[in-house]
Amino acid sequence: MQAKDLISIDALCTSYQVEISFFDQLHEVGLIEVTTIEKEAYLHQDHITDIEKIMRIHNDLQLDIEAIDVVFNLLNKVAILENELNATRNRLRIYEDF
Repeated sequence: MQAKDLISIDALCTSYQVEISFFDQLHEVGLIEVTTIEKEAYLHQDHITDIEKIMRIHNDLQLDIEAIDVVFNLLNKVAILENELNATRNRLRIYEDF
């Protein structure tokens, strides 16, 4: 992992207008993975879409961290099931074309 791929948690707090404790709580429940370099907390840029989903859940629904965890995990499971359904449909089309 390269440092250029990391975004400071402090910068995210400023950008999303939340306290650093919010990100600490997300890390504690396992929703985000925090990398610490020289006492500075960072988040990998690949996880920004997850953070944006979490922030929308938090802001739109006014949920606490535990509820965000439940909703976020359910959304991920729905996405996995949708992918499996699409793959099954694509395989079924092969047999329907014969």
